[in-house]
Amino acid sequence: MEKELMHNILRAEIKDRKIPISLGKTCPVKCTFCYEKDHSYRNTFDTPRTTEEDWQFILNEIRNFPSKADESWVLGGNEYMEWTDIPLHPRAMDWIEEFLDTTDKKITMFTVGYVNPERINKLAERHPGRINFELSVITLGEARKKMMPNGPTADQVLKILDGPAVTSANFYSLGPDTMSRDARLISRVNQNCLLWMGCLTPLKYIDPDTTALMRYGKKHLAEEARRVYEYNLPNTMMIHTESDITSFLNRKKIIKVLDDCELEKNDTVVMAGNVYKVLTMLRPNRAKYLYVPNDTLGGDSNCTTLLTFSDVAKRLTGQSRVYLPKVIMEKSANDERDIAGESFDDFKAKFPRCTFKVLQKVNSNLSNRKLYEKWFLKNYVEDYLGNPLSKKFEMMSLPN
Repeated sequence: MEKELMHNILRAEIKDRKIPISLGKTCPVKCTFCYEKDHSYRNTFDTPRTTEEDWQFILNEIRNFPSKADESWVLGGNEYMEWTDIPLHPRAMDWIEEFLDTTDKKITMFTVGYVNPERINKLAERHPGRINFELSVITLGEARKKMMPNGPTADQVLKILDGPAVTSANFYSLGPDTMSRDARLISRVNQNCLLWMGCLTPLKYIDPDTTALMRYGKKHLAEEARRVYEYNLPNTMMIHTESDITSFLNRKKIIKVLDDCELEKNDTVVMAGNVYKVLTMLRPNRAKYLYVPNDTLGGDSNCTTLLTFSDVAKRLTGQSRVYLPKVIMEKSANDERDIAGESFDDFKAKFPRCTFKVLQKVNSNLSNRKLYEKWFLKNYVEDYLGNPLSKKFEMMSLPN
């Protein structure tokens, strides 16, 4: 790849606070649940494997950015590059160490377990509070080999957990006694890391067997969550559910934000099914709610944040004015583009007779902040499973 083009790609990722190391090929782990298995909906560049020269360019570029106390740089590029398990790069740990030793910036890293346990734990001890290590445990049970055919063993994962490096461990319900079993085992090894539990959402390119397993896991999520809740483990416990449940837990904030937007009853507002159900149930006729399916990603996806302009275009039927949530056009920090890379200007040009207004208050900053406020296991068990209103919510259907 031409060096100038390569540097421009790296700069674009760096501008989004990424550390764009590349494996130079498709991720070799081949996890069946991976959301990057098919990224044909967006343009990515086939960047070569990162060399020492590339790394020095990346590091020097990052050094030019001022450090902020609440900012963490993510290991790996995923806006213009393919997301891969970066610790598989033979120099990854050397470069992570150099990054921490020569800058004052924080780092966020994800992996299914491809790090040397002793080395990463020693690094965490030397740089306390600067490594946000989100370990993708997924499962330690019987489904592990099937879902992660090339993944590290459960024993390797437990060795990584046995130390100060891991800040959070994510794992999921895949049926009876799966999530709850993993929660107890992980907590025995590490009582300080956050337990990040929940269910995986199948998208349209996930294979049928894995899709069935994900849906099976969701059916047992409630009972698994109640078990973990009753264990009263010392770890902080959070739960990642499908977006409809998350929206229900944030229903009061969703309503408040809608009211603050000062919309008229005849104003058309775009939203995915997660928000549509909340507003139809609790704020009927407050505005004209235009339900837009997540056709681009498909599967069980039902989230406004993941809508594309193409999804919206399929649902427009001659409206003269349409309100769009800002969160749809926040692919990156660079400009107003959706997750597929289409610009807001290009989208608007397709509908010259329609005026589009942006709901600036419905943005990713608000979405991410509020989700974390409500994503505690306690909220799910008490305010969803224990709330009679949630049954009515689950029975609601979406428009065709």
